[in-house]
Amino acid sequence: MKCPYCKQNDSRVIDSRSADDGATIRRRRECTSCGRRFTTYEVVEKQPLMVVKNDGRREVFKRDKILNGIIRACDKRDISLEDITNLANEIERDIRNTMEQEVSTADIGRLVMSKLKSFDEVAYIRFASVYRKFADISSFMEELRELQAHKEQKKDKL
Repeated sequence: MKCPYCKQNDSRVIDSRSADDGATIRRRRECTSCGRRFTTYEVVEKQPLMVVKNDGRREVFKRDKILNGIIRACDKRDISLEDITNLANEIERDIRNTMEQEVSTADIGRLVMSKLKSFDEVAYIRFASVYRKFADISSFMEELRELQAHKEQKKDKL
C-alpha cells in the first residue's frame, strides 16, 4: 500500500478490525520509510446491479431508495433507525444473493412488502398503499383482509 505522505510503496499492517457489520475491514498501517501511520479500508467489490423500471429504462441500484421508502412507511412509528437500516441491508443482501445483474422494480417492491409484513403491519400498509397505488377503498380493504389472514396464519403456527 502506497504511503499517502511520502509515496513509498512499502507499509506494514499494525492492526485490522472489522467495520460496517463485517462488510469492511479497517487496517491501521505504518510506512516503513517515513514511520507515519494511516488508515485504509478494504471493501468487497460489488458487481453492478441494474434496476429495470416499469417503462423499461435501466438505472443503477441505489440502496438509499429502499431505505428512504421504508423510513417514510415507518414515519411516527416506534421503530429505531438501526432496525430500519438493518431491514434495508437485509433486503439489499437478498437482492444481491440472487446473483442476477438486473432486477425489476416490481421484484424489489414485492420483496420490500414481504419483509415489511413481518416487520411492522402499519408500515406494510403504508408502503403497500404507495406501491400498489390503491384506486379505491375496496382495494385498500382487500389488502387489510390479506394482512389479517397472514397474521392469523402466523399465530396458528405458534
